[in-house]
Amino acid sequence: MENADPMGTARKVPEVWGKVPPRNKNFTGREDLLAALHKGISGRPTAVVPHALHGFGGVGKTQMAVEYAYRYGHEYDLVWWIPADQPVLVRSSLAGLAPHLNVPSASTSGVEEAANAVLDALRKGEPYARWLLIFDNADQPEDINTLLPQGSGHVLITSRNHRWESVVATFPIDVFDRRESVEFLTRRVPRGISESEADRLAHELGDLPLALEQAGALQAETGMGVEEYLGLLEAETQQLLSQGKPTEYPLSMTAAWAISVARLKERLPEAISLLRCCAFFGPEPIPRDAFTRVGPEAMAQLSPELGKLLANPIMLSKVIGELGRYALAKLDTPARTIQIHRLIQALLREDRDAGQQATLRHEVHVLLASYAPELPSDATNWEKFGHLLGHMEPARVAECAEPAVREMALRVVRFLFSSGDYGYARIFVRRFLEEWARQSGELHPDVFSMALEYANVRRELGEYKEVAEYNAEMLQKAEAALGANNAITLRFLRGVSADLRGAGDFQEARRRGEESVRRAELNFGPDDPFTLRALNNLGLDYGLSSDYQEAKNLHMRAFQGLVVHDVVDTTVNAWTGLARAVRLCGDYSEATDLGEDAYAYALETLGPDHSWTLRTAKDLSIAWRRVGDFERAYELADLAHSKFMRSFGIDHPDTLAAAMCLANIRRTVGEKESALELAADTVRRYPRVYGEEHPYNHGCVGNLAIMRRVMGDPEEARRLNEGALAGLERKLGKDHHYTLTVASNLASDLAELGETGEAVRRGEDTLGRLREVLGGRHPLVLACAANLTADLRAVGRRGEADKLFQETKEAYAQTLGLEHPDAKVFLEGRHLDADFDPPPI
Repeated sequence: MENADPMGTARKVPEVWGKVPPRNKNFTGREDLLAALHKGISGRPTAVVPHALHGFGGVGKTQMAVEYAYRYGHEYDLVWWIPADQPVLVRSSLAGLAPHLNVPSASTSGVEEAANAVLDALRKGEPYARWLLIFDNADQPEDINTLLPQGSGHVLITSRNHRWESVVATFPIDVFDRRESVEFLTRRVPRGISESEADRLAHELGDLPLALEQAGALQAETGMGVEEYLGLLEAETQQLLSQGKPTEYPLSMTAAWAISVARLKERLPEAISLLRCCAFFGPEPIPRDAFTRVGPEAMAQLSPELGKLLANPIMLSKVIGELGRYALAKLDTPARTIQIHRLIQALLREDRDAGQQATLRHEVHVLLASYAPELPSDATNWEKFGHLLGHMEPARVAECAEPAVREMALRVVRFLFSSGDYGYARIFVRRFLEEWARQSGELHPDVFSMALEYANVRRELGEYKEVAEYNAEMLQKAEAALGANNAITLRFLRGVSADLRGAGDFQEARRRGEESVRRAELNFGPDDPFTLRALNNLGLDYGLSSDYQEAKNLHMRAFQGLVVHDVVDTTVNAWTGLARAVRLCGDYSEATDLGEDAYAYALETLGPDHSWTLRTAKDLSIAWRRVGDFERAYELADLAHSKFMRSFGIDHPDTLAAAMCLANIRRTVGEKESALELAADTVRRYPRVYGEEHPYNHGCVGNLAIMRRVMGDPEEARRLNEGALAGLERKLGKDHHYTLTVASNLASDLAELGETGEAVRRGEDTLGRLREVLGGRHPLVLACAANLTADLRAVGRRGEADKLFQETKEAYAQTLGLEHPDAKVFLEGRHLDADFDPPPI
């Protein structure tokens, strides 16, 4: 790929060229600065040292960065532009690079994961070592410091904030010198201005590049002479001075802008209504579809002038073109966007009184709501939702009480949730919650709806204790304000079960889950997605109560209903739950078949790095381990753990569950030391998430005990298992699957220590209880029977041992098969270990 530089020389175009604004064909001057910047950046080949272009508004920082990208882009394999004036959106811009770096995109892995993967790829220089990232209009250094990539590439920043001077290598950008001003004007108005006239005009405009661009565009488009323009400039300046209004903007810029707007109004008055509307969007590019795809309800809320314009596509295209020609807007035709300089936006807003500003701002809210896609969980809509994000805060969307606008805000939150950007979702929701509560009161249905999203986001972030208190409070308020059977109230009720699971109170979670299903069926019917989601959650509760058969039935009903409704993320959830329930019923082969189907569906619909895809992968890894396919189990466990770690950090519940899954397969394949190290670290971390007495903590301690015994320390294993068993009996009773798993392992500890009589007593009691809970042919029952067989022989009870051996052998032959690893260990007379994998809450 080749392109031409300013001098006409053919130059190589970067392999990746993204988001860089169109080049200004009238760019002039700055040659010394560009050369010095290039020397400064390229003279540091060993490490990234960010460079910043610093100066006040309108001096051309962005244009210089654009010119640098085009002029020196041939030296890079990758050039990427990142709008940085809203720090929370910088990650989204970084994530947009993911497909170009051969890492999963945000639509498959979520924004947080994709951005982290991008930073990692840039640091490694894979696949591109020569890269340039431009962060445009950054404000506070601390807002984006952690998002500036390291590695062998280059970083360029533009900012009005002088604090960057103490952080990076800074190049101050000032107004043009007079020679540059004259050169610019004579190029911008090639046949209509002399050098002396250009000199006079530059003097009056203070050599401010943005003001010169306004003046030059007006004269080039209208043929206005310099004398006439200077006369208008003098009159406008005097009027501004006579008004005595303080302004943070250069007087020359304000006057030049006013002249351009006045002349455009004379020539094409329709353009002014669109220009003023654009002033109340954010400074980021505005998708043209926001003006072309306006529904009738939205159109009815627009001013007659704007509504008439948007209803006429021919006139709308003409108006947009004129805004570009008058240099009042920047048009990006391939991207189909229109962008107004933030300084011009500010001047346009300042020109309206408070009432007019409110009206225009509301029109923007309505247009954004009309543009927003319907389905936030559909990854094909995520690009459009991404376009919305840059305008939500600058347009002050949170202040709008229009139902359609509030519904749009809720869809944006659900998009952030579905795409995995939980950190920004949390910030976004809090801002809207506070504003909506201030406007409408804490008991308004919209406030409750946003509070639901807040609870869901916090649960996904693993804040179980805090969200449980919040959800309980909101449920009580919703029941009083909206009624016990309102859909919002029932969603809070559904969340109560999740919070109880997070607290380890599985029986109460099941009771509240049954209540949730009952009330959902009463209000929405048995086949509504709302009811099906409640059924799926109840399946989790039954599984955590050791009733795996009923859990399977509930997950089956939920899955069969949800797949018809094509609700992707919930379908994956139910499918994975069904595969897990089948595995916990002891049908390992069927579980792997189901799990493989669920994982393939998740990969296709959600992508390889979405949180639900990774949960499905972890469960499939466990099923493969159970069925004896250790190689595939290890590969998938390692993959899920590394991706959860990168996305959520080491103390997130999903990361901890994946770590325990990985530790279990490591022990299984003989990697004893690394398994012990990972399990011990995970056991230390679990109480930080769930508290000391959660059953998951005790179950994981049981896993650590197995590893201690395998490493030759049965005494420590016994101590750990006795503590875990006592804790599980306190929380779940003696007849729970988790309790009996640890009891079975404790019997093995006793046998290893030579206390075979006590091991037999423990084994007999545990086997009897397991048969009651799980049936006679469940793999855990067979493992316990296998261990008891060996212990009975050790104490001389051969008749009983032989009988139990034969029964167990027949059961293995009819279930897992005698070639299964568990059956082989049994036939060799050795003890089997029963490990634990914590399911999702």
